[in-house]
Amino acid sequence: MKVIPTFNKASISLLMLALVAGIAGCNQEQATEVATETMSEEVVNEATVNAPSSGLAYVTSQKSDTAGVSVIDLATMEVIKTIDVKAEAPRGIGITEDGTKLIVATRENESIAVIDTATGEVAQTIKVGKNPEFVRVRGNFVFISSEPSAVGGPPPKPGSAEAEEDDDDDDKTPARIAIVDLAKGEKIKEIIGGPETEGIEFSADGKEIVITNEADNTITVHNIETGELVKTIHTHEYGDRPRGIKVSPDGKTYLATLEYGNKFMVLDADYNVVRTVDTGKVPYGISFDSTGEHIYVAANKEKALQVFDAKTYEKIKDIPTGNRCWHFSFTPDEKQLLLACGKSEAVFVIDTEKQEVIKEIPVADMPWGIVTYPKSMGSLDTKF
Repeated sequence: MKVIPTFNKASISLLMLALVAGIAGCNQEQATEVATETMSEEVVNEATVNAPSSGLAYVTSQKSDTAGVSVIDLATMEVIKTIDVKAEAPRGIGITEDGTKLIVATRENESIAVIDTATGEVAQTIKVGKNPEFVRVRGNFVFISSEPSAVGGPPPKPGSAEAEEDDDDDDKTPARIAIVDLAKGEKIKEIIGGPETEGIEFSADGKEIVITNEADNTITVHNIETGELVKTIHTHEYGDRPRGIKVSPDGKTYLATLEYGNKFMVLDADYNVVRTVDTGKVPYGISFDSTGEHIYVAANKEKALQVFDAKTYEKIKDIPTGNRCWHFSFTPDEKQLLLACGKSEAVFVIDTEKQEVIKEIPVADMPWGIVTYPKSMGSLDTKF
């Protein structure tokens, strides 16, 4: 690695004088221009060398009405600031490829907040639809689920009187996947999903969107360009309430957690169900690591992060965690994994080699979602 020397003001001044005096054949204007460029380059290089290299994590707090996003320095694993999203109930979160814009779904005002990460200020608020929740960013576009029929609170248990009443409810208004063009700063179209869309993923070729619809126990595949429904996968025979959805790094396998099945489904590249795998109670967030060798599942009621072999689907380990742990992200180097545990009001830091919790970072107001920059694999994002 090239080491860039650090200069104080005196040494920079001497360097400028030497350059001005020693450049043969240059006029005064040319010499000054060269010296200025050299000094600017040194200042930029010095800033680059001294800048934190581990990155940042961004965590939404669902019950927050005064802040919304906690920023964690991944070098120290401490919260270094909070970002006011200017709205209540932030949940879904995503970040652009260049890290300049953070996108947060804010439920009460039916919008997303576009945040300038350099300043921490909300640059724009864009209406997307009732009850926005899940956010994915792809290129210059943001995909946000909005759920007109969602009433809030936990779903009823299967077989209960509440579940039967819920099944008879005529209000099964399909969710919408709003698509926002960040360059235009506006919603440009919607894709009609199933009722209460909970997860969003993309096909390997980027032409299709795969979504989980918990209220009617389906996974649906849609053409992004036309919005056309391509395929419907019914999950009831395997389990109810599909939630998390993730594609493998090689694009050949899709995983979907079944909250009321205590399983995850394995689908092939053509969205055919290949098998199911038993998990702990009430699984939600799911992801591969970047190598595609391991699968991680946040089992909410099990109070554990579960690790599986992605080839054999054998469980490797249960890592005890906290309460209502839904979403997680690896750090950019994948040496740690950060798990947002809402009712524990903490982000659990897990050493991925030791496969154990090494720290709890206090985050108030029910932490919900988490992403990092540089971008990492996780239940809400991908590094690819």
